[in-house]
Amino acid sequence: MLLTFISCYLLVTILIGVISSRWIKSSQDYVLAGRRLPLALASSALFATWFGSETVLGASSEFVEHGLIGVIEDPFGAALCLVLVGLLIARPLYRLNILTFCDFYRDRFSRRVELLSSLCMVPSYFGWIAAQLVALGILFQAVAGIPTLVGIWVGTAVVLIYTYVGGLWAISITDFIQTIVIIAGLLFLALDLGHAAGGIQSILAKTPEGFFRAIPEPTLESSLHYLAAWITIGLGSIPQQDVFQRVMAARSEKIAVQASYLGAGMYLTVGFIPLFIGLCTVQVYPNLLGSVADAQLMLPTVVLQHTGVGLQILFFGALLSAIMSTTSGAILAPATILAENIIKPHWKIQSDKQLLRVLRGSVVAVALASTVMASLKTNIYDLVALSSVLSLVSLFVPLMAGLYWKKATELGALLSIGFGMVGWLFFDYIETSTPSLLWGLGATILGMIVGNIISYQKK
Repeated sequence: MLLTFISCYLLVTILIGVISSRWIKSSQDYVLAGRRLPLALASSALFATWFGSETVLGASSEFVEHGLIGVIEDPFGAALCLVLVGLLIARPLYRLNILTFCDFYRDRFSRRVELLSSLCMVPSYFGWIAAQLVALGILFQAVAGIPTLVGIWVGTAVVLIYTYVGGLWAISITDFIQTIVIIAGLLFLALDLGHAAGGIQSILAKTPEGFFRAIPEPTLESSLHYLAAWITIGLGSIPQQDVFQRVMAARSEKIAVQASYLGAGMYLTVGFIPLFIGLCTVQVYPNLLGSVADAQLMLPTVVLQHTGVGLQILFFGALLSAIMSTTSGAILAPATILAENIIKPHWKIQSDKQLLRVLRGSVVAVALASTVMASLKTNIYDLVALSSVLSLVSLFVPLMAGLYWKKATELGALLSIGFGMVGWLFFDYIETSTPSLLWGLGATILGMIVGNIISYQKK
C-alpha cells in the first residue's frame, strides 16, 4: 500500500507539471512564474528552497549525535539566510528586470564578471542537487528495497519530467501542496513518537547534560567553527539563483519581502520537528542508531518498523515532498544561469522562443551531471555544505559590494571572486585548524579591496 501511494504521488506531481506548462509562454514564465506568485505560493516556495533531505534526514541524524550545536548550519543558518534576503536584497533586486543573479553582475560590473560568476555558481548546485537525489535513493531503498543507485536515477527521472515541462510554475504549485503534506506528516509522527517517549518533560529529562548547548566552548578554534556553521548557508546561500528566482517570482516587491520573512519563520519552526522526531526515536528505540548502517536511515527505519501504514504514508509523503520540492528548484536555478548567462551570449540567441528551448535543454544537462555526482558521494550533510561554501567564497562579497558600495569596480569583483576561490581551495587542501571557508571569505574581501585600490590608482 505504501509503495502504491508513493507511485500515485509521483504521477500526480508529473501531472501538475503538465498542467502548469499551459502557463509557459515565455522564458520569464518558465524561470520566474511570470512574476505573479501571491504570498502563499511565494512563501511556501521559499520555505521549500532548502527544506529537503538535509533538514529531515541529515540534520536529524546530526542532532541526535552532536546535540543542538551540531545543527547550527541548518535549520538556524538557513533561516538566517532568508531573513537577510528579505532585509538586504529582495527590494533592490526586485526592481531590476533580470532573470538571474549573474545578470546583476553583468549590469553592475561587466560581461567578464557575469561569465566568471556563472562559472562559479553553476557547479555550486551540483552538490546540493546530488544531496537530494541521494535522499531519494535512500527513500526508495527503505520503502521498496531497491538499490540506492537505482532509486537515485528513478527520482531524477520524475523530478526532471515535471521541472522540464512546467518550470517555476510547476515548482511553486507543487511546493505549496508539498508544504502542507510536509507539516502534516511530520506533526503526526512527532506526536506519535512524543507520546511513546513519555511526553516533553520526560524527553528533556533523559537528554545528556549539555545536549541543548547552543554556544561553543570558549576557545578560538571552537568559536571559528561555530561562526563557519552560521555563515555556510546563512551568508553562502544569499547569492544563489534558486533563492533569487523564488523571491523575484512574487507578485510585488512587498510580497517578495514578506515571503522571505514568512519563509524564514516557517523554516525555523517546522525545521525543529524532524529534530524532535530524531530525539524521540533514540529514546524510544535506543539501539536503533547503532543498528542501521547509515545514521541518515534512522528515521525511515523506525517509521517502517514501528508505525502503522497511516503514519508511514504521512511520513514518507512528507519526506518525498520535501526532497522533490528542493530538488526541482535546485535543478532549474543553475540551468537558468547556464542558458541565460553562458549559452545565450556565446550562441547569440535572439528570440525568447529559442531561449526557452535552451532553458529546457539546460535542465536536462544539470540533472544528469548532478545524478552522476550523487552516485559517487552519498553523505547528504557534506554535499549540502559544499554547495553553499562555493558561493560564499566567490559571490557573496561582489553581490553586497555591488548593491551597497557605489565605488565597487569591475576589477574588484574579478579579484574578489578569484582570490576567494583560490584561498578557499588552498586552505582546504592544507587542512588548517581554521575552517577553510573563513580563509576563503577573508580572501574574497581582500580581493575586492585590492581590485578597487588598483582601479582608482589607474584613474
